[in-house]
Amino acid sequence: MRHLLPVALLAVLGGMLVVRGYVYSSFVPDHRVRPPAPADRVPERVLDGGPVVDARDASKPATSLDIPDRTIVLTFDDGPDPVWTPKILDILHRYGAKATFFVTGTNTARNPALVKRIVAEGDEVGVHTFDHPDLSYLGASAIDREISRTQLAIEGAAGVRTALFRPPYSSFADALDNTSWPVTRYVGSLGYISVFDSLDSEDWQRPGVGRIIRNATPKDPRGAVVLMHDFGGDRTETVRALGRYLRTMRGRGYRFETVTGALGAPSAHTPVHGGELLKGRAFVAAVTLSDRVTAGLVGAVACVGALVVGRFALMLVLAFVHTRRSRARERGEGALPPFTRPVTVLVPAYNESKCIAGTVRSLARGDHPVEVVVIDDGSTDGTADIVQALGLPGVRVVRQRNAGKPAALNNGIRQARHDIIVMMDGDTVFEERTVRELVAPFADPRVGAVSGNAKVGNRDSLIGAWQHIEYVMGFNLDRRMYDLLRCMPTIPGACGAFRAEALREAGGMSGDTLAEDTDITMAVHRLGWRVAYAPDARAWTEAPESVGQLWSQRYRWCYGTMQAMWKHRGAVLDRGPSGRFGRVGLPFVAAFMVVAPLLAPLVDLFLLYGLVFGPTGRTVASWLALLGLQLGCAAYAFRLDKEPMRHLVSLPLQQILYRALMYAVLVQSWVTALTGGRLRWQKLRRSGVVESAPAVPAGTAPRDRTASSDERRPVG
Repeated sequence: MRHLLPVALLAVLGGMLVVRGYVYSSFVPDHRVRPPAPADRVPERVLDGGPVVDARDASKPATSLDIPDRTIVLTFDDGPDPVWTPKILDILHRYGAKATFFVTGTNTARNPALVKRIVAEGDEVGVHTFDHPDLSYLGASAIDREISRTQLAIEGAAGVRTALFRPPYSSFADALDNTSWPVTRYVGSLGYISVFDSLDSEDWQRPGVGRIIRNATPKDPRGAVVLMHDFGGDRTETVRALGRYLRTMRGRGYRFETVTGALGAPSAHTPVHGGELLKGRAFVAAVTLSDRVTAGLVGAVACVGALVVGRFALMLVLAFVHTRRSRARERGEGALPPFTRPVTVLVPAYNESKCIAGTVRSLARGDHPVEVVVIDDGSTDGTADIVQALGLPGVRVVRQRNAGKPAALNNGIRQARHDIIVMMDGDTVFEERTVRELVAPFADPRVGAVSGNAKVGNRDSLIGAWQHIEYVMGFNLDRRMYDLLRCMPTIPGACGAFRAEALREAGGMSGDTLAEDTDITMAVHRLGWRVAYAPDARAWTEAPESVGQLWSQRYRWCYGTMQAMWKHRGAVLDRGPSGRFGRVGLPFVAAFMVVAPLLAPLVDLFLLYGLVFGPTGRTVASWLALLGLQLGCAAYAFRLDKEPMRHLVSLPLQQILYRALMYAVLVQSWVTALTGGRLRWQKLRRSGVVESAPAVPAGTAPRDRTASSDERRPVG
């Protein structure tokens, strides 16, 4: 269920977009019209006959029918339209007039209630094709599809079939030629009567009310089929002309009938039942559902897009402010006194034999006095023995039976000898200055926890590069913003520090959630402590190198974050710092870590929709604009972290594939949460590729140290 649901949801949404594109977009050219051709193959009786042509019996010559004198058949093409068709129907009803509406399949499927009303009020409907192409360009199978799809929509909307047909771009019967006459014959063989016009009001040109009425007025008492339109733009002139036209022609003794009513023939409508009716209703229901769902999704994506753009803007502004303040402190403006007291570094480890030596050595090379406590959580690969064999001063190993990371950290907290506790993972390495930078904010007694700058060490693979972009842009640029807003949601387990007093007040590390780092950070906020960010406290960690490992890690992170948010939901109603976090931090996390990623794949679905169904140019431009915004933010984040820009080459691909993967993880987490499922801790396989921290980037030379050389050695 958890694996299939994300795919199923995307498939359903994709199917709805296909239905929408199928109805709203033309698969055949709509504005390609054949020039006039010779008419020597068209029977003279048709060219000289009336506007109604019956070619249904292939064994007999086609029959041409005239409209009786003083009878007008009003016809409206291309609709129905949700704005203009109801107004036209209201006027017809007011004057007791009947008309025939030649509808397209696309508009019928989108406005089924209007077709139902047309039929219910005694007017007629006729087929005007599905996409409104010039049928003379199409073969028999394409013509069949155009007509059958329109008929299907009419059946679903009104429960009837119609025998009337009008080809797009047609005019008078005497305009039939050698290219259009075969279409008329073929459509007749399908059982349809073709209806042309006698008078064209030319309302589509919007020539003015008076001109429309004059064009639609017969020169003598003969009957006529009058062409008007209820779709295709502003039909104000058509609506205004219709009432005056009905009054005027009624005064001259004309009656207004449907096609079959004028000819005294049986109704063109045949009720449908059973399977045909069900198919039609299913098609209309699918279009209606896709319309409503797509409209809702478009609205949701627009809202999320506005939030994301707003977040990017806020993030950039606050990151700029944060950087300026940090540089001001480096120059001594409002700088805190140096923090030189020894600290305890806790390293929980479970089967970290490939990484643990590099981790501990990096701590021994540090320039801040530390004691290192490695808590071996029941490893079976000799992790503890490796640490002891290193023989490094100030490094202790505490062994325990396997009980999980929170229990290992709590054990380490009890073993700690100092009031500031740094926590790092067993697959992470620190730079020489990392601990000093990480604990510097504790010179402010209000600070209860500090987040370091976790970075991806194995970034040379494609998956590693994607995670590198995410860490630099999505995590660390965010943390600058959260630092200023005082609502940091997570101290990363790879690089974080806590005041021992804050940990004791919070009750230590909790095993209630799978994101113990997020849980403890939120708990510290709720106790009134300030949580800070130290961007120069860099820690290099080994990121997952396979899709399966990445899935497992993010699944645990996402599900654990949901658990932590639910656990600390009461902060929304708290006062003071806890309430500030609850009303600022929790909504941020919910909006941009839970809701926005859930809707993110829709951007890609709409991109595909736009490429297939159009408008292609606008779709590509919008996607490129969004990508450009993300690229700009990423470039700024890389500049702040003094990272080379070459990894941003993979950003476009990351935005498609990586985003889809995160969507699947998030849906799986939601399903687990809603179904009450349990997720066990999932140990990632490590390769030990990150053995030491890279060289310090240019321009980031360590600041003057106040600690003596003796103080920089690990302490016991």
